[in-house]
Formats: sequence, structure tokens, C-alpha cells
Amino acid sequence: MSKQITVHYDNQPIYDITIEKDYSNLDTVIKKQVTAERKVCIVTDSSVAKHYLEDVTEISKDCVSKVTSFVFPAGEESKNLNVVEDLYEHLIKEKFDRKDILLALGGGVVGDLTGFAAATYLRGIKVIQLPTTLLAMVDSSVGGKTGVDFRGYKNMVGAFHQPSAVYMNLSTLNTLTDRQYYSGFGEIVKHGLIRETNYYSYIENHLDELNKRNLDILEEVVAGSCNIKRLVVENDPTEKGERALLNFGHTLGHAIEKLMDFKLLHGECVSLGMVAAGYISMKRNMISQKEYQSMIEMLKTLNLPIDISGLNIEQIIETSKSDKKMDAGKIKFILLDKPGNAVILKNVTDDEMKEALSEFVK
Repeated sequence: MSKQITVHYDNQPIYDITIEKDYSNLDTVIKKQVTAERKVCIVTDSSVAKHYLEDVTEISKDCVSKVTSFVFPAGEESKNLNVVEDLYEHLIKEKFDRKDILLALGGGVVGDLTGFAAATYLRGIKVIQLPTTLLAMVDSSVGGKTGVDFRGYKNMVGAFHQPSAVYMNLSTLNTLTDRQYYSGFGEIVKHGLIRETNYYSYIENHLDELNKRNLDILEEVVAGSCNIKRLVVENDPTEKGERALLNFGHTLGHAIEKLMDFKLLHGECVSLGMVAAGYISMKRNMISQKEYQSMIEMLKTLNLPIDISGLNIEQIIETSKSDKKMDAGKIKFILLDKPGNAVILKNVTDDEMKEALSEFVK
């Protein structure tokens, strides 16, 4: 059983998200995007290459005249302009032109970096996103946001560049470490909290199967998350308004991520950010204490952190103010009006953040 979701822009279909349990239909997706005389460059990192580069290369060879690959060292520290420059050079030497295509095979770092290179090489070439982590499947592969970190500032340089297609092979989730796997649930829980109570309840009712990596349940959860993100992105493709709701948990989460020097995974930091945002929402009587506790319990069951030690609260607040989500000097903070409905506010005070952080920064 596979699933397909179509993302629209201005009421026109622009790309399909295909969710499968293997790569058996990948050739069909590639052939839809490029003709047989074109070239493919598979961009991946050193960890993912070991598992899937050979398979994807063999499939691609049946679709185009030439397949090349660009492999960079795995990790957030590779998500920078130097690696992008190396990729540009590879594409130039391999004589890639605007009608050729990149395949982004990997997690969020690979997807963001490859998407940014695709947006800027020859002013834009096609890219197919092939996310291999749960986090990338439900978050970075959908929506066309691309970017790299710049001198320690996360995603500070980027471009909006929609993929030509997204293809998810759910069996890749079996090769993730527990930490990488559970990190994806930071974004999944977020989607339920900001937009869809039925989806949130579905997760709550299937926690055992999710802990066992049941691919049938994961298919429903990944499709549900992609659909929520699709709805938000279609309404606001370049983050002028509603799309900011997707930043629930990110304001303080990104600050923690930076201060921890990316030693915590993105979903883990989003989890901590949601604890803070949920606490402020509860203190403002927007959600009940019971609803807040239920969120904490879900995060715990999904092995996500709900507290952290060794950080300075003042520093977290200060760092959050250098985030790209600032608006005319004010932090855009996403709070829960109720579970399933998030709101964008610019009046969250330093004192409120301090109180929320002191609940879990030990």
C-alpha cells in the first residue's frame, strides 16, 4: 500500500509526495522529471551512502544517460557554504545544465543543502527529495525551504525552491538509531498540536506500534504529518503569515540547539521548545494543566527530552533574539490557543520565557 499527496501552489499541482515501503517505484518518479539523455547527481552523506547509494544509483542508471554522486561527511557541521561550493564545482566539472536533476538522498542536512544548491546552481535546477530520516520525511523535505548554516547561525542563508517530487521509502527508518528515529516525533507531535486534534489522538492511540517502528502505522503518521504541512504551506508558501505556525517550539528550541553546539538533535530541541511554549500557553490560561501534562507525557513516551541541564537561561533568551524569525525586533512566538490550534504572538515577555525555561533547565 502506497500513498500519494499532491502539493498545490495557486491552485495548480506542483509536486507529488510518494510514500512507499521500498524504492520499487522510484524509476517512474525520476522518468516523470527528466528525459533519458539527461544526467542525475545523487547528493548524500557518508552515513546514508553506505546503506542506499548503490540501490538509488542502479535505479537511476535505468532512467538517464549518466549518474554521478557527491558524498560529503555526515553531520550538521557539513551544512555550510563550503560544502555547497564543492557541490557546485562537482556539477560544473560533470557539465550539469538546467535540464539535469539532483537527488537529495538523506536526512534534513542533505535535503536542505541539496535544495539550496539546486535553487542557486544556474539560477535553479530540479531536485527530487529522497528523505531517509523520519524528521526529514515529515518536515524539511516538504515545503521548499532550503538553506545552510552560516558561522553558527542555523539556516541563515537559504532560498525557497520547491522540489520536483518527494519520494519516501519508509523502510529506511529501520536503519536509524533510536535517537534519530525519535527525533522525528518532535515535528510530528508539533503538527498535531498546531493543527489537528484527530491526528494528535491517532498518535496517542498508537504509541506502542510507533515505538516498535510498525511501518503500516508509520505510513499513516507520515502521511498525516505531510498533509498538515501541505495545508499550511499551500496557504503561505514563502512564510509571510500562517506558515510561521510551523515554528511552534522552534523559538527557544533553535536557541538551545545553537547553545548545545548541535549536540542535541533538531527534534529533541523542538521538544524542549514545545515544553516552554506549552507552559506559557498554560500560564496564560490558553490550554489547561491537564492538556499541558498530556503533551509532556506523550513526549516522554516517544523518548524525547523534557528537561536539560548545563545551560544558562538568560543566554537562551538572548540567543533566541538573533533568530531569523524576529520581526521588527520582536520575537514571533507561537502558542497554543487550544490543542489543535496555534496562534502567532509578539507579546511574549522575557519574564514569561524565564519562568517557562526555569521549569526544565536544571
